[in-house]
Amino acid sequence: MTRSAGRSAALVAAGILVSRLVGFVRERVFAHYFGNSAAADAVRAALKIPNLIRNLLGEGTLSASFIPVYARLLESDDPKAARALAGAVASILIFASAAAALLGIALAPAITAVVAPGFDPETRRLTVTLVRIIFPGSGLLILAAWCLGILNTHRRFFLPYAAPAIWNIAQIAVLIAVGARVAGGDLAVWLAWGVLAGSLLQLAIQLPQALRLAGGFVFLPSFRVAGVPDVLTAWTPVVIGAGVAQISSLVDTQLARLLPTGAVASLGYAQLLTNLPIALFGVSVAAASLPELSRDAAGAQAHEALRARLAEGFRRIVYFVLPCAVGFAVIGRPIVRLLFETGRFGAEDTSLVAGVLAAYSVGLVGWATVKLFASGFYALRDTRTPVVTAASSVVLSVVLSYLLMQRMGPAGIGLGAGIAALYNTSAQLVRLQRRIGRVLGPSDWRAAGGVAIASVVSVAAGFGAALVTAPAGMVATAVASWTVFGAAYLAATRLLGHPDAASLLRVLARRPTP
Repeated sequence: MTRSAGRSAALVAAGILVSRLVGFVRERVFAHYFGNSAAADAVRAALKIPNLIRNLLGEGTLSASFIPVYARLLESDDPKAARALAGAVASILIFASAAAALLGIALAPAITAVVAPGFDPETRRLTVTLVRIIFPGSGLLILAAWCLGILNTHRRFFLPYAAPAIWNIAQIAVLIAVGARVAGGDLAVWLAWGVLAGSLLQLAIQLPQALRLAGGFVFLPSFRVAGVPDVLTAWTPVVIGAGVAQISSLVDTQLARLLPTGAVASLGYAQLLTNLPIALFGVSVAAASLPELSRDAAGAQAHEALRARLAEGFRRIVYFVLPCAVGFAVIGRPIVRLLFETGRFGAEDTSLVAGVLAAYSVGLVGWATVKLFASGFYALRDTRTPVVTAASSVVLSVVLSYLLMQRMGPAGIGLGAGIAALYNTSAQLVRLQRRIGRVLGPSDWRAAGGVAIASVVSVAAGFGAALVTAPAGMVATAVASWTVFGAAYLAATRLLGHPDAASLLRVLARRPTP
């Protein structure tokens, strides 16, 4: 029986949450053993290019091009063709990954010169060694993205999004096992092998189930297999779009470098917080929707089915993400203070990061929903339109950020990026509606309006709780303000009759079976 879209999105969110929590533990363990040493700089630099390759060619881009074609073949009741496509894509990826690994090993000195031009000779030599060890892991993670595409299409969502946790666990295990005996560059080398082992384990934990669902694996590295040209044709603009996103992040950082010390770091701290609701609710809904949207696009009455599924996804994302945006804008300071205010991070730093967080919150719904609308285009096998709108939004972001930062500092960069994110998702929605008809009707906008009203009323209660508990300290203030805010929001949206409020209450009221 087909899982509901809400359950599928919840499984994706649960997997993402698990991997993010383990990632946070990894960062704490890394800081314990490396601090801000030269070896730490070498590890960070060595991970840059492999991470870039994974972001450009990994799960986000491969799934966007592979899942619609693979789902269409499955929907047409042609399992042999679907199996052949899966095998051909995997075979091509094996060759491409092997070639990339060899190239990365050979060009490690040049890669190091690009990512770490200011390192002293000893740190540069260490970084070259680390790059040569870590780089092949990028290919393994791209193959893991193939597994994600297979698993998601067959409605297996938790495993592929929780699997990155094992990448972090492998590194934690290495650091704990040898960190007491070795340090500095030697420990960095051990960690690099842990990174590579984690990449292999992330692939290995998904591969058996993916192969079973795909009907086995036939090694056939051919571009002539039915569907392969469609996947590769669609993949190119998606990769370009991912590159645009990387450029946007880089531009924000470069603009922040024009501002006083602390601007770059403040953007990073704020992004850590804003990325969490985007990943938990935006990415989860979009990832769970893509296989179903692809099936809808291949079936009868495709446009009607697409409109209904996109509207449901939009309603769910707005329900969870809009209150987060309002909360970050109004009562973000207690959270920033609780998480970061310690040691050399003082009250002035808290104010700076809270201001940037409030500015970023303007675009939170945009960043979360744009992935859903992009999935609508991917299901229609149009991967170019999201790239065009993303590119234009980057230009808008640069212009607005540069102008606003003159008066607002780093918060201006966040505000410019947020406005551009709203433009991006709006432009995609308009173009999508030209293709398939009106996606969001009056009822959808009324639901969004109800969420906005409930968020404003509830955050006022949360702000009051923050004022009352302020003398009790930062922990009490953060917990009280966000607990009151969340409870009030849930009660308000339930009174307004929002369907996702009723669903959430049913989940919260469910008792585990003895």
